[in-house]
Amino acid sequence: MSRLLVLGAGVSGLAASRLARRKGASVTIFDEKPSPEALAEGFAIANGGWDPVLLNGVDVVVASPGFTERSMPIVEALEWGIPVWSEVEYAWRHLQLPVIAITGTNGKTSVTEATAAMLDASGLNAPATGNIGAPLSDFTDDGYDALVVEVSSFQLRFTESFHPLAAAITNVAADHLDWHGSEFGYRSSKARIYANQTGSDLLVYDCDDGGATELAMAAPSETYPISGTHLPSGGGGVHEGALVVGEVVIDITELTSQDPSHLANLASAAALALRVGATGDAVVKGATGYSPGLHRRSLVHEGNGIRWIDDSKATNPHAALSSIRAHDSVILIAGGLSKGLDLTAMATEPNVRVVIGIGEAGPGLVADAGERGRLAKTLDIAVEMATQVAGRGDTVLLAPGCASFDQFDSYAARGERFAELVTQRMGSHSQ
Repeated sequence: MSRLLVLGAGVSGLAASRLARRKGASVTIFDEKPSPEALAEGFAIANGGWDPVLLNGVDVVVASPGFTERSMPIVEALEWGIPVWSEVEYAWRHLQLPVIAITGTNGKTSVTEATAAMLDASGLNAPATGNIGAPLSDFTDDGYDALVVEVSSFQLRFTESFHPLAAAITNVAADHLDWHGSEFGYRSSKARIYANQTGSDLLVYDCDDGGATELAMAAPSETYPISGTHLPSGGGGVHEGALVVGEVVIDITELTSQDPSHLANLASAAALALRVGATGDAVVKGATGYSPGLHRRSLVHEGNGIRWIDDSKATNPHAALSSIRAHDSVILIAGGLSKGLDLTAMATEPNVRVVIGIGEAGPGLVADAGERGRLAKTLDIAVEMATQVAGRGDTVLLAPGCASFDQFDSYAARGERFAELVTQRMGSHSQ
């Protein structure tokens, strides 16, 4: 009987532990904090400071994203010669199903959801799993036609045999440098999505994104470029007012958004879904019925010639810049926990009229913005300041470019607070 040490008693750690127990393995969970959930499920759990004695007799360490690759449990496990796998890798080894995988700095959740919707419309049982919030370990039983898996750089870092038959890279820009230690480490982790693919597999990538294109060029699989602005040769994208992927043609006015990032996401999803058996009609149905999740460029209020947009999901500079560039004149509310990333480009983007800094990164953003900078510290103050400086033709944009954890529990909580503050001051949504 194999022995597993699972690092982290969160959602993915508990899912891996349940799978291990179903397969007859012995499981111990290590987490610095007590876990009533783990105890309630009957798992042995070690709390407090790390002790390498926990590695004695262990065959495999399954690491949760909360443990960086430089954390002592992982470093010492590797020094001892013990394999370290992510929960995705561990689950993969117990799967007998076709897997579609999506990664990228931004947009991976939208592509995952849209792909699953297109397959569902085709009558296929292919749920969205992985980093989207439903651990892959919970989907290893029979009964599914395929699985659509969102995979983060953290999860990919500790994969060895993971082999999706169709995969997508939405975009790649510097992110999570505090976890990976370098941009090279981050990009190398993303590239693992195709490490085990062959020429019979598919890799979809956004050819408008330099980072995704560079990674795709090294893939051993068939590559398929997509674009949200044009129709690339041999790929899918926008042509004469329509989204074109293979034989599928969709009038973009029928879609819930004509934002280039949305169009690129749908093109990626269509290419993936078609590869694993979706019908053209189902792709059209899935695309026209899909709307991005909350806090992704969501219009909160429009009135007096001013638009208020919540893009709290823009938790890195790449996502924030994409959002900023979609508008002509921006009052930018940005800042938070920077994760070691350079935010200068956000503060100096030409179409940003005023930068209002919040959170830990706020002072640095304001300093970079020069005369355009205003320091608010909190989101409440930032919204009040934005009401004073915004004028007709402006977009007040919450695109923080940072994680939320210095002031909020999640990007969703940050976005909800922004919407609440705007609604209090402006009234309900109006056109």
